[in-house]
Amino acid sequence: MRTVRDADGRTYLLVKESSESSLVRDPETGAETHLPNDELERAGGVDPLEAAARAVPEHTRRVLTVARSERALGLLCELHERGALPVRTVLAEYDLCESDVHGLFTEFRAAGLVAETEVYGERGYELTEEGKQGVAALCD
Repeated sequence: MRTVRDADGRTYLLVKESSESSLVRDPETGAETHLPNDELERAGGVDPLEAAARAVPEHTRRVLTVARSERALGLLCELHERGALPVRTVLAEYDLCESDVHGLFTEFRAAGLVAETEVYGERGYELTEEGKQGVAALCD
């Protein structure tokens, strides 16, 4: 499979090609349509599997790509269920060492999934709106 672009710059996955037209699929909607070959060009640099992943909403893709283990995903799910948590609570209630907690929250913050906050007068973390949407799509 390869990716192609139409004259408007929209990226499609090439499903089937004939002499005059091609069957293409919009990776975001899954809709298939025939387009004339002379209106299509190869979309160099766009991996077809990455394009296919666009069927998953951005906020959910972000959660899936950042939470690379069940423990990481579980921590995001706990923030979703319980709300903001102080770092001290995360360390006390989950089998994570300080470096694990620091590493996970650093990755989550870099991805825009969590934000630092104050909880009961202590440093803590909460899901951002993007994080809430991404985790909710997986949990609810």
